Amino acid sequence: MSIEYIRRFIAHDMGEVDKVIRQKLHSQVALVRQVSEYIINSGGKRLRPALVVLSAGSFGYTGTFHYNLAAVVEFIHTATLLHDDVVDESEMRRNKETANALFGNAASVLVGDFLYSRAFQMMVEVDNMNVMQVLADATNTIAEGEVLQLLNCRDPDVNEENYLRVIRFKTAKLFEAASRLGAILGNASPEQEQAMAIYGMHLGTAFQLIDDVLDYSGDHHDTGKNLGDDLAEGKPTLPLIYAMQTGTTEQADQVRKAIEEGGTNGFEHVLDIIQQTSALDYTRKCAQAEVETATAAIADLQDSEHKECLMQLARFAVTRNH
Repeated sequence: MSIEYIRRFIAHDMGEVDKVIRQKLHSQVALVRQVSEYIINSGGKRLRPALVVLSAGSFGYTGTFHYNLAAVVEFIHTATLLHDDVVDESEMRRNKETANALFGNAASVLVGDFLYSRAFQMMVEVDNMNVMQVLADATNTIAEGEVLQLLNCRDPDVNEENYLRVIRFKTAKLFEAASRLGAILGNASPEQEQAMAIYGMHLGTAFQLIDDVLDYSGDHHDTGKNLGDDLAEGKPTLPLIYAMQTGTTEQADQVRKAIEEGGTNGFEHVLDIIQQTSALDYTRKCAQAEVETATAAIADLQDSEHKECLMQLARFAVTRNH
């Protein structure tokens, strides 16, 4: 089962999600519509909405609320991207100009706020307190993760434990919420809901770790960003942390300096150190361990095509090149 098969399998459902997204993006304020549509249509993988759809299907859900919640999850994700790009002063995402580069920082921040508030309007419509609790908690945790990442910038003393905490807050929490929402809609047992939460959390962590790898090894045509963007922003990601831990004193000092100074100077030298210390291999192994935990969590769920897609999505997490 390939990622293309998964896309075909859920194509109808994702088409319904896209209809909800287009409908709920409507605003009487033209700039809100313009910026929202630009970022939503910029070619994202729609992984988080797909998790809602696949999770709901795994528990036999036959209603339509999963389309609304999939759109909610995508709006929350998109809002975080808008805010992230402003904070990081990013100019490119998915091989296109970022919204802040095109429309300005103020518009990006305010439209991000619109997407957050629209998401909360939509989750209320589902009229399920568990759904609202999961999404409210997730949104709050993501905000904490964004602040933690900001505090970690240009700090070479961030260790692996603290870095993984940022990932689990900032990135993996929404994967967890998306997986959990489908289980709630499908009237899963508390144990099954928790299994889906574990799956989503570890899947999201694996995805971010592979993003870290691709920042030092990917092709910008595939990833939509330039090599070394994280280092340029002074982000101490796992490959850098591991290189400092296992490299020589001289190598560790050079990586520390690169993190503290940010920018692109010395990137090639840092890349050499990462390769010499096998830091990318280590990070991939960590991602593989996360995926194994994710798939083990849902192994006992009733067999179905939806469950098999979830399993394959986890495998894709560590084999992708974008």
